[in-house]
Amino acid sequence: MSLQTLVVRTAEGTEERSPIFPHTPELVWGLLMFGVIFLVVWKVAWPRLEGIVTARQDAIEGGMERAEKAEAEAAAAKKKYEEQLGDARAEAAHIREKAKEQGAQIIAEMREQANVEAHRITETAHKQIEAERQQAMVQLRGEVGQISTALASKIVGESLDDEARQRGIVDRFLADLDSGAITPEKLGAGDEGR
Repeated sequence: MSLQTLVVRTAEGTEERSPIFPHTPELVWGLLMFGVIFLVVWKVAWPRLEGIVTARQDAIEGGMERAEKAEAEAAAAKKKYEEQLGDARAEAAHIREKAKEQGAQIIAEMREQANVEAHRITETAHKQIEAERQQAMVQLRGEVGQISTALASKIVGESLDDEARQRGIVDRFLADLDSGAITPEKLGAGDEGR
């Protein structure tokens, strides 16, 4: 069917309707229902949608503000933390320096104590050696005195058992020996001549 045939049939009064054009009562009911739905949406649903959108927008903006505020607080906390960390590092460096100084002082004190102790031990050793030397000298004098008295008694042919006399002879002999008036060579030469 062509367009011309349609127009001719409509003009002739045939009841055939065009599928393109709707029936008038359907068109009126469709427009009326559209108006009712439009009014319901405009009066009821639209304000609710606007409220929801506004609430969502406020929540998003509030969330962004809270996020910016939290970010600012985090930056402030980070700055405070970094300051505290710097202070702690400075304090740790100060404590290390103080510990080094105390360590050096303790080492110096220990060295001083060791030197004092070594000096004391050396002094004690010198005193002990001197005492032992004196004791050895006394013991040697006594033995030399006894030997020389026995030898002199044999040479002289008389007894020199008198202790006072014996001590005087020994002391004189040792004094001559210490002064260098009597030497071992002279003693040996005197024995060879006899």
